[in-house]
Amino acid sequence: MAETVRADEGPAVTHRRVLAISLPIVLSNATVPILGAVDTGVVGQMGEAVPIGAVGIGAIILSALYWVFGFLRMGTTGLTAQAWGARDHAEVDAMLSRALLVAGAAGGALIALQLPLFAGAFLVSPASSEVETMARDYLAIRIWSAPAAIGLFGITGWLIAQGRTKAVLAIQLWMNSVNILLDFWFVLGLGWGVEGVAIATFLAEWSGAAMGLWLCREAFRGAAWRDRARVFDPARLRRMAMVNTDILLRSLMLQAIFVSFLFLAADFGDVPLAANQVLLQFLQITAYALDGFAFAAEALVGQAMGARARAALRQGALMTSFWGAATVIGLAASFALFGGAIIDLMTTAPEVRSAARAYLPWMVAAPVFGLASYMLDGIFIGATRTRDMRNMMAIAAAVYALAAAALVPVWGNHGLWAALLISFVARAVTLGVRYPALEAAAERRPA
Repeated sequence: MAETVRADEGPAVTHRRVLAISLPIVLSNATVPILGAVDTGVVGQMGEAVPIGAVGIGAIILSALYWVFGFLRMGTTGLTAQAWGARDHAEVDAMLSRALLVAGAAGGALIALQLPLFAGAFLVSPASSEVETMARDYLAIRIWSAPAAIGLFGITGWLIAQGRTKAVLAIQLWMNSVNILLDFWFVLGLGWGVEGVAIATFLAEWSGAAMGLWLCREAFRGAAWRDRARVFDPARLRRMAMVNTDILLRSLMLQAIFVSFLFLAADFGDVPLAANQVLLQFLQITAYALDGFAFAAEALVGQAMGARARAALRQGALMTSFWGAATVIGLAASFALFGGAIIDLMTTAPEVRSAARAYLPWMVAAPVFGLASYMLDGIFIGATRTRDMRNMMAIAAAVYALAAAALVPVWGNHGLWAALLISFVARAVTLGVRYPALEAAAERRPA
């Protein structure tokens, strides 16, 4: 395999370049689950399972709602990277405007519809009344930062597409530092409990969005970002709508898997629910660490697709996957060696500690089973092969439902974890089958 491949006079696709893009994202994304662990750990110091479950239910509901709009981050990255690879810099700036307009509309809609949305979420959740009451208080505060949270998807996607991952790291470090400091102050210092966690996150998300806009300021110095004819060009809007609709449907199916996972766990009682919430922080660490290399794949594959450089696309896919595999080995080993100690840091409730340890082996296996699906997601996003992503996720969701129906009655919560990992494998296999067609689409157009 050649050491370097060039994408139409662009920077060489090398291991150095992959790491230069990936490492800031790895650090940035790793802070997100660390923040979730701090949220869980802070309320865990109260010594009860109910607050942990409330923060977990509340956070998973908002995560489901926000990640419905995860298409904004992914679609913005793919489309912007292809415009960057084609050297259409006016379109790069216009993409930022489109992303921010979508974010404002989406955030406003969630705020306006919060009552029916939350009512529907708790209607299908079998959580205890104590958990539900605390979770409602949490949600009522955090929903007001929805425009900022969704706007950050578009901002980070736009920056990643250009390889500006140090800026993404700066946003995440700032936002999470504010959040963690306020967590300790509001919860442990002032005794605000679950509401304190929510207020801390609300303030952090708005400050992060403000910093992100400042880092994108060069886009606002030109005219393209406010050129109505370009921003609202029908052909470009149709392309954006098609890509985003496919990713939206894919995101809905993916979130349905995770939301149903937590809700099914709640059916086992407050302690298994709390244990699963603790262990989900391990899974989030895995996802965000691997996403660092998947995001690099998005940028490199998207730029190569825009430049019509098939060799560069393949090299970017292979090199990012190599580093993803190295990360998986480290994560699995770390969870095996230090998982118990991490659980003890996150909760002081003895029954939750014991339950979480019983299911810890699934967290050792999760990085290995999830690697291919995470990396292929990044490759397909960069190439904007979103129809394939949508269709293959539908198959994976069906496999998950069948596996859960077969395994949960027999193995209980162990069966639930097994079904989740099986869905990872199904997604990887089905996307892998479609990869040759993706690569063929990157052939250079005739002169």
